[in-house]
Amino acid sequence: MVRPVLLLGHTHGPTGDRAVRVAADLASRLGADLHVVHVVDSRDYPVDPDSADFDTEAERRLADQHARVEALLRRAGHAGAGYSQETVRGAPVAALAAAADAVDAFMIVVGTRGEGPGSALARLVEPSVSHGLIGHQSRPVLVVPAGAG
Repeated sequence: MVRPVLLLGHTHGPTGDRAVRVAADLASRLGADLHVVHVVDSRDYPVDPDSADFDTEAERRLADQHARVEALLRRAGHAGAGYSQETVRGAPVAALAAAADAVDAFMIVVGTRGEGPGSALARLVEPSVSHGLIGHQSRPVLVVPAGAG
């Protein structure tokens, strides 16, 4: 029997880390494989595009992001078998949807920035990935709320 796949869209910061912990717990409870996808964004690049080590620094930041997810999964007891990770480029909603299609994920898990005036302003600059996925997906989308724990 083929194990189901749970796709996690991971981003920087506490919200992304919380989503890793929730997705790892859910995958363990469901006996599912976990496929973690990081969509490259501006935080993955150095500030100065003309710096001599721009490409090297960008690759280091992506490797650090990858290692962070692995460390979180180890702490959650989910590292090793049943886990894969990839980094992709593109519009986050489209990239996560394509990755979910590629692995035939039964569900997508993403974090949220939360609600409130700050989040509303942030959505004007960078649209909500969770809202975009919910509106354009045939598969379930689990949105992990921001918060402690």
